[in-house]
Amino acid sequence: MSALELQSLLPLIILALGATGVLMLGAWYPSKNWILGGVFITLLAAFSAGLIDPAVPEVANLYSAGSYARFFVVLWSILGALTLLLSLRYTEIHDLPGSEYTALVLFAICGMGLLSSATSLIGLFLGLEAFTLVFYILIAFKRDDSYSAEAGLKYLVMGAVATGFLAFGISLIYAASGSFHLPEAFAGLQQAGGMRALGLAGWALMLVAIGFKVSLVPFHLWTPDVYQGAPAPVSGLLATGSKGAVFASLVPLFTALGPLKADLEVILWALAALSMLAGTFAALPQRNLKRMLAYSSVVHMGYLMIGLLVGGPEAHRALLFYVIAYVIATLGAFGVLTSFSRVDDEPQEYGDFRGLGYLHPRRSSVLSACLLSLAGIPPLVGFFAKFGIITAALKGGYPGLAVIAILAALASLYYYLSPIVVLFMQQRDARELRRGGGYEFIVLALCFAAILLFGIYPTPLLEVLTGILP
Repeated sequence: MSALELQSLLPLIILALGATGVLMLGAWYPSKNWILGGVFITLLAAFSAGLIDPAVPEVANLYSAGSYARFFVVLWSILGALTLLLSLRYTEIHDLPGSEYTALVLFAICGMGLLSSATSLIGLFLGLEAFTLVFYILIAFKRDDSYSAEAGLKYLVMGAVATGFLAFGISLIYAASGSFHLPEAFAGLQQAGGMRALGLAGWALMLVAIGFKVSLVPFHLWTPDVYQGAPAPVSGLLATGSKGAVFASLVPLFTALGPLKADLEVILWALAALSMLAGTFAALPQRNLKRMLAYSSVVHMGYLMIGLLVGGPEAHRALLFYVIAYVIATLGAFGVLTSFSRVDDEPQEYGDFRGLGYLHPRRSSVLSACLLSLAGIPPLVGFFAKFGIITAALKGGYPGLAVIAILAALASLYYYLSPIVVLFMQQRDARELRRGGGYEFIVLALCFAAILLFGIYPTPLLEVLTGILP
């Protein structure tokens, strides 16, 4: 690899070397302050990705260094910084090692950046596994918690199965096309009448793996247990960055697929419809906030599949806007859960939040805004995200999916409003819950401001997304 290629990978190198340095130095100088060091590293990576122009457009035929890739490196780096800020007091009260935790989060962000930048099937595999391996550890990081251990084991088993499907699918596509590089690989799959049979089998296996990674029905069953058992900041990072990075990588993947996407239309339609329907029915009876957010995330993944199915610049822009809206609102919701965490437990059941709207109005208001945004209530950012996806479905000739998306959005009002109603019921004693800290309030304030800003004035973000589309 040349010096110019290394310079183009500078943001990801900063994350990888920073994680390694924190891990090694933390063994000699254990301290919770390493988390603040991790925040500095993520912000340094974000600034380098946003301000330093890459010397070459592509690195080793594996990763792009273009504006699309750099945008998502900035986004995931900021997400990593906010996650670490949320984790500062959480690691203290649960006595978690700060340096190891920080290094793992940095490695995860690096993997997300690699995945979002992938221009090759090998690059996609390496990026996906880079952060998946980290989550195996992070989910089970609370070693004395049986729920965390169970969640880690379930994610490990499902993740290993998904990895096998992904590797086998990539191998079949390579056997059919003779290339790993996306444009050449998918061009090699084409034959008279559609896609080669071997390539179609490879894509089927890849879609199974993708379904596991982003919780599409029927590959979603691990999601509620993992969300419930993982530490709250880790659940937030898993729900936002890992799924968002997968969809960020799928946009150039499906763009390169071109007309061959027609051979996958039926299965993509089914995945989108089943995810929205099954996720909605599963979320309705939930009385645990983490499990409700898990099942509702299945619904959101169905919305995102509509953007991939429709294709084209307008649909892809709507998809990316939806990813950002979902990341902001979901991070804010898990941020509130993190701020309420106790030494011995995390409040998750709806009964734990009864009356907190009167005792902790600021955090309760942020949680309410995040849930209302996820429900698609105007003028919050979630409304415009859902409006964009539904509009793309109608323009793309998928009125059935548009109707299902509208019905799912209407039904979501019940399970998103239920915890809000509980928050503002009669007052009660909340001495067992934490009062929250300064860093947590900073993260929540930023999420709340972004939900309002991009909801009221989304034009600048939409213009940026239009300019970076591959």
